[in-house]
Amino acid sequence: MIILFMCISTFGLNAQSKIIAHRGYWKCEGSAQNSIASLKKAAEAKVYGSEFDVQLTKDKVVVVNHDDNIDGIKISEVNYSELSNIKLKNGECLPTIDDYIEAAKVYPDIRLILEIKPHLTIEEENYIAENIVDKVKKNNIEHRVEYISFSMNICEQLVKLSPTSSISYLNGDVSPTDLFKKGINGIDYNVKVISNNPEWIKEAHSLGMKVNVWTVNKIEQIQEMLDLNVDFITTDYPELALKMAKK
Repeated sequence: MIILFMCISTFGLNAQSKIIAHRGYWKCEGSAQNSIASLKKAAEAKVYGSEFDVQLTKDKVVVVNHDDNIDGIKISEVNYSELSNIKLKNGECLPTIDDYIEAAKVYPDIRLILEIKPHLTIEEENYIAENIVDKVKKNNIEHRVEYISFSMNICEQLVKLSPTSSISYLNGDVSPTDLFKKGINGIDYNVKVISNNPEWIKEAHSLGMKVNVWTVNKIEQIQEMLDLNVDFITTDYPELALKMAKK
């Protein structure tokens, strides 16, 4: 009996998949994508994490925005002063990473799923990775921040800068084994990629890697990912996904 118990894989007893609010919880009143309000509402919904994106301005200020432009202005081509008064759809000003981190201190129970967007040059990517890791360490929130990126270079830099952190690759074109060899400890792939390659879940888990899936908005997709026992589900409908996960 003891031998049998010891041989049971923890992956056969997976805990409930955790829910991450995509760009914060923004599909609700008073919120907007990547806003401080979306972080607050994600925390109030009691989901695992709030995902958000960062970009670098010309004068090296890190701002929270998904696209590389806002209101038709290319973020990398202007100084922060030209962006500071731009309003999001809920009336908030465009937040900086410092604004976001400061706001997150009020909600200590939610994880910050920090996506560093690819940049035009290796130098810019290396700079933003180093800048962000430095800010995270100085604010003593390393235990709350999980890094993701479509850029392999950024992921590799993060491994060097913060090797004990959760670091996941987003692009969906590399096997878990090959990522593991680089020191990257998670996959965060599009729901269609995981649906077409479900064996990658077992492969990742066998290596001690986490599996996140984005952006899972359809009820049938949420259920499929729950049935596949992925670790995290990133969605624009976090309360729905949380309710389904708890069933």
